[in-house]
Amino acid sequence: MRAVLTPALLLLLLSPVMAVAAGDDVRPYDDKLLRLSEILGAVHFLRELCGSEDGQLWRNEMALLIEAEGASLARRVRFVNSFNKGYRSYRRTYQSCTIGAQQQIGRFMDEGAELAKALVEPKS
Repeated sequence: MRAVLTPALLLLLLSPVMAVAAGDDVRPYDDKLLRLSEILGAVHFLRELCGSEDGQLWRNEMALLIEAEGASLARRVRFVNSFNKGYRSYRRTYQSCTIGAQQQIGRFMDEGAELAKALVEPKS
């Protein structure tokens, strides 16, 4: 069964990660969060392109991530830039909803779920 990155799953999985005290501008898990931000931007564009009625769902999820993780202006900017990179990359690639675009949405949902899981699972 395909793992689905839903807003509730994302918040549930990331809530322990988001409870980090303000401090350093860079955290060891930032690469994963930046990739997740990029995926959220791509999914926001692609799902809209393919006629989902998500509205601002994925942008709102990104706002929650930024609120929880973006303590400094520089940190917030990095997350926003990642989201925008994902959005713009796929806006340049797809002008209509194709089978490839639909498949990419599925791949992003899977990757996003994997990233969220990796962020909250303790390292062995």
